[in-house]
Formats: sequence, C-alpha cells, structure tokens
Amino acid sequence: MGLPQILIDFKTKADSVIKRSERGIVALILKDNTGTFDNKVYTSESEIVTSHWTATNKDYISKAFMGNPSRVIVERIGTTDTYTAALGRLKNKVFNYLAIPGIITADVATIVTWIKEQRDTNKKTFKAVLPNANSNYEGVVSFCTAGIKVGNKTYTEMEYTARIAGILAGLPLSQSSTYFVLTDVESITESVTPDADIDAGKLILVNDGSKIKIGRGVNSLTTITDIKGESFKKIKIVEAIDLIRDDIRSTFENNYVGKVANSYDNRILFIAAVNRYFKDLESQGVLYDKFDNKADIDITAQTEWLKLTTVIDDWSETDIKQAATGSNLFVMAQVKIQDAIEDLTFKIYM
Repeated sequence: MGLPQILIDFKTKADSVIKRSERGIVALILKDNTGTFDNKVYTSESEIVTSHWTATNKDYISKAFMGNPSRVIVERIGTTDTYTAALGRLKNKVFNYLAIPGIITADVATIVTWIKEQRDTNKKTFKAVLPNANSNYEGVVSFCTAGIKVGNKTYTEMEYTARIAGILAGLPLSQSSTYFVLTDVESITESVTPDADIDAGKLILVNDGSKIKIGRGVNSLTTITDIKGESFKKIKIVEAIDLIRDDIRSTFENNYVGKVANSYDNRILFIAAVNRYFKDLESQGVLYDKFDNKADIDITAQTEWLKLTTVIDDWSETDIKQAATGSNLFVMAQVKIQDAIEDLTFKIYM
C-alpha cells in the first residue's frame, strides 16, 4: 500500500462530507408487542408496514423520517422489557442519533451512561436525543420542550425526541439546527427563561410570534475544560468532529492496520495524507480556512511511551520522532471547525 490509495480514500471522503452529513442515520428503540421481530431498517416512510406497529410507534417512526435521514433503524423490545437487549444489538451498528420516544424518566440515566461508554471507551460516535437529560455531556442532546401541538395531538418532550433526532441526522454540516423551523408544530409550552435554559444545556423550541423553531442547536454540555472548550456545546461542531474522527479511523483501519510497516517514513506519509484531507475539508467549508489545521506526530505521547522502556534523557526531538514505536502510531492534530452564522452584533449610529 502506498500513499496514493490513502489519498484517494481521504479525497473521496472529503468531497462527499456534506452529502454524507445530511443523510445521517436515526436509531429508535420502541416497546411494542405487535410484532415478533427484533428490528427493522427503513430507508423511507413508505416501507413501514402498519400491521407491524401500534399506531403510536408508527407515528414515532414517521416523525423521524420528517427530518430526511438516510434510514431509520428500529429496535423492537417487549412492553415490559428493559433496554439491555436493544442496546446490545445497537452497539455493533452504525447510526448517528438515538431516540427512545417512549422512555420514562427513570431510564434516561441508563441511556446516558451507555452513550458515554460507547463514545469514551469504545470510540463510537453515537449520540442520543433524550428528554430532560441533565447529563453535561456533548454526546447527549437534552430536549426540554413539552406541550408540542401537532394537528390533533399534543406531544411530550419524550415523544417528540424522534422528530428532533430526525432533524439532527438530516442536517448537513454546512447548516446549524439553530432557528430550524418546525412547520408541523402549531404551539408549544413556551419557556419563561429561554436564555437560561439554553445556557443550562437544554435544546428547546421557541415561538418567535409567527413560527416555532429550535432556539439554539446545543447539546447538554455545560462544563468547559481545556480539552472541551465552548465550541463543544454546539451540536454542529460535535457532529463535524465525530465525522472527521470516523473518516480518519476507518481510512487508517482499511489502509494501514496490518498492511504497512511502522517506519518513520510511513508515519509521515500517513500524516501527510491526513493534512491533505484537512485541506480538502477547508475547501468544503467544514474546517475554518484561516486556521492552520494540521496533524503531526504527538511528541508528548510518544515520549511518555518511550520512557516506559528506554532512557531518553539526552534524546533530541528528532530522535524521539524517528524512534521505533512498536505497533503504535502517535498522532495529534489541531483543527478549527467552521461554525454557522448564528449571532449578529449590528450597531447603528445616527
């Protein structure tokens, strides 16, 4: 395997990044005794067989499709079952947003814990839309608007999570969910403190006097650290980070793992390919083109690894970079995700 193939793979991924991001996948877990199957995968609403679901659950699936995701994975469990079996099936599948519109408050923490485990330990890029999930975590969207009137039905925040998950999965990286208009909604129970709610990591709907829309596209993260800055609060930014991580990981696994010697030259070739991918993402508007988006050997991590077996006190940075690292490839990158325009400061002087 040489550099050209990995460049082609990265180029293909970069060129299709916007299209892929607007055709995300929704996963639903529904409690239903109508059918005997474990799961169904739908690519359009027309594929839903009415006799397979209760009217309520069929409506949830339809709500997810309103956001135009590429497909909806539905995991069915019995009405008295726990979520364990469904989560076990989902962990080996590919999806972007999970919603459980029939969930009760007592089970929300269980799903939050599962999402954290999948993202932090198993390196999956799953996210969940959950009702009133005060989780302080970028992988969980806490939806907190009730009294959502659509036609003759009024939805709770739990029930409407399927619709929100469909919206988030269907939006391209070039757009934010901030001020996304929900044309199906006639009225809501309005927040009396919308700014405070958003600051508290709540995704809410607002009424601007003529239409109902998403107030601001935020996840539940509220605590800022050196590793997770202010931008990690935004759904759009986290979605871009997740997609980039998936692209780099899958390309590395497909083209490097077990196929390429871990020489210094091959490490540099891989990093060069990643940096070319970053440049292509700049041209697609995913990365900010005035920032030096760049990957390089992670000197700190490589140094710490070498210290476990070798005395390197008198080694130069070049020595450390070129040292043999077994099967390990230590890489770090600094990038800036291109945000969407959401705020305006406009001064008029007279």
